[in-house]
Formats: sequence, structure tokens, C-alpha cells
Amino acid sequence: MKNVRIYPQSKSQAQSGRGKASVWIIEPEWTSSRQPEPVMGWTSAGDTLSQVNLKFSSQSEAEEFAKSKGWRYTVTAHHERTIKPRHYGDNHVYDPDVEK
Repeated sequence: MKNVRIYPQSKSQAQSGRGKASVWIIEPEWTSSRQPEPVMGWTSAGDTLSQVNLKFSSQSEAEEFAKSKGWRYTVTAHHERTIKPRHYGDNHVYDPDVEK
């Protein structure tokens, strides 16, 4: 039985919109420790499944797939960003407590 993690894909730093924000990923949990290679210094692992990510269009699809394979899974909740409404003029308000 395999342990997997289900989480929503975060947006790229170069991405300003929220397109493709509904993609959910199944990623296997590491079963072996990571160790640096003595010659090149690259990080390696004993299992190749750590390189596999499965993408789904919804959380329920990802959970159904994990259940059908008999995998134990943990779901990481979707992080919603908080937006503080501000006006453009607030950028130019004088505040004596702020040093420039």
C-alpha cells in the first residue's frame, strides 16, 4: 500500500492570473532518504516514484483515483489568498512614521 499526497497546484511566480488554478496533483511520499552523490554532489533517492506526479482537474477525481488504486492519501487544503481592498491614492498618503 502506497502513501500519497494530494494537493492543489500553486501558480507560477511569472503568472499574474489564476488560470489553471483548479489542477490537483497526486505525489507519492518519499520512502527512501535523499543522499548527495559522492562524485557530482547531486541529490539522489533509491526509488524512482519520487519523480512521478499525476495531475487531475478536481480534488474529487484525484481522491477517486487514489481510492481505486488502494492508496492511503492525505489532502492538503487549498490556500486562499486574502486581498486587502485599497485605493490608488493610498500609495501617496504622507505617513510621518514611515522612513524612506
